[in-house]
Amino acid sequence: MKVKIYWSTENVWELNNKVLSSLEELWLSEFITIEVTNDESLKNELNITKEPALIIEEESIDFRDTIFEWIIPSDEEIKSMFISIIGWWETGSSCAPGWCGSWCSSC
Repeated sequence: MKVKIYWSTENVWELNNKVLSSLEELWLSEFITIEVTNDESLKNELNITKEPALIIEEESIDFRDTIFEWIIPSDEEIKSMFISIIGWWETGSSCAPGWCGSWCSSC
């Protein structure tokens, strides 16, 4: 999985750092890459109208979509997004593999 951050403004680094921090906290930084881009064809393909934009791309299922546009979400929103996408809660476990924190109290 890739996270792409489309930008042409300076606040891209704040979003990049928040995403990186969230991936590290969830132990996903080795599995999910971050790419900062200002590729106009990507902008046009996803109809991005405001920046920055956070894009999730999963090549194995041919999926690419803009998740956040024009805002810099909170750390909790970013972590919730990754947990939702990964689907850890669907495994029947009360905790994410290799991680337990404020999101689960039963560990």
